[in-house]
Amino acid sequence: MAVKAAAAFIFMLFFLSTACQAKLSSKFYHKSCPHAESAIRAAIRTAIARERRMAASLIRLHFHDCFVQGCDASILLNETSSIESEKTAGGNRNSARGYEVIDKAKSEVEKICPGVVSCADIIAVAARDASAYVGGPSWAVKLGRRDSTTASPALAITELPAFSDDLGTLISRFQQKGLTARDMVALSGSHTLGQAQCFTFRDRIYNASNIDAGFASTRKRRCPRTGGQANLAPLDLVTPNSFDNNYFKNLMRNKGLLQSDQVLFNGGSTDSIVSEYSRNPAKFSSDFASAMIKMGDISPLTGSAGQIRRICSAVN
Repeated sequence: MAVKAAAAFIFMLFFLSTACQAKLSSKFYHKSCPHAESAIRAAIRTAIARERRMAASLIRLHFHDCFVQGCDASILLNETSSIESEKTAGGNRNSARGYEVIDKAKSEVEKICPGVVSCADIIAVAARDASAYVGGPSWAVKLGRRDSTTASPALAITELPAFSDDLGTLISRFQQKGLTARDMVALSGSHTLGQAQCFTFRDRIYNASNIDAGFASTRKRRCPRTGGQANLAPLDLVTPNSFDNNYFKNLMRNKGLLQSDQVLFNGGSTDSIVSEYSRNPAKFSSDFASAMIKMGDISPLTGSAGQIRRICSAVN
C-alpha cells in the first residue's frame, strides 16, 4: 500500500508539474528574456510606420497561424523536401503577408536572448502591437508557446474561413476552435484595416442583391468583370488606416465588401452584435481584445513539445 501511495504521489506531482509547465503566462519571459516584448514592439512599429497596411497583415497572420494546427508558427515554415509549406495553400497564397516583419523581430530578439523566445509568441505579440499602433486595443499577451516542426497545407485549405462562406459555415468554423459567434464578429472587426483582392469580391459587387448600389459602382472601377484579379480595395472606405468600428457601420449600410463580411448583418443571428458594435466602439475594442486572447489559446505547443526555432522559416 505504501508503495502504491508513493507512486500515486509521484504521479500527482508529475501531473501538476506538467500542467504548470504547459500553462501560458504573460510573465513567461520576465526572467529569461525581460526585454523581448520591447524588442518585438520596436520592430513592429518600424514596419507599420513604413507601410500602414502591415498592421492588418500581422493581425491576420496570427489568425491564420492559430486556425491551422494551433498557434505554433507553422505558417512561417518554408517549403523543403520534408515540409509542405502553408504559405501557398488556400487563403494564404499570394495573400498572407508580414513574414519578413516577423523574421526581423525574431532576429532582434535573438541578439539579446538567443534560443529563448518562440516564433509563435512573436506572432502573437506582433498582432497585439499592430493593433495598438493603429489605435486599436492592447492586451496582455499570454506567452510560452513553442514552435511546430511541421506544417499542414491541407488544414490551411479546409479550416481557414473563406471569403464566400455563409454565416452558418463561419460560426461552425469558429466554434470548432472554441470561439463563439461574438468572438467571430469581434475578430472580423479588424477588417476595418484590411484590403481585399478583386477576385474575392467580384461576384458580390456584380451579382449580389444585398449591396449598396453606389458602393458597388465605386468598387467596379478597380475590379472589372474580367482581369485585374489582384487589384486591391480597402475593406473600409471611410477610415482604412485606423482601427475603429466603421466596419460595422458599413455592414449596416450593405457596404460589406466580401460576402463573408456582409453575412454578419443580413437578417441572421449576428445582426444584433454588429448593431451593438456600431453604436459602442468601446465594447467592440474590449471584445476584440478578449477574442484575440482566446484565439491565442488555440492548441499551443508547450513544455517540451515542438522547439524554439532559431530561424522562423525553418526547423532547427
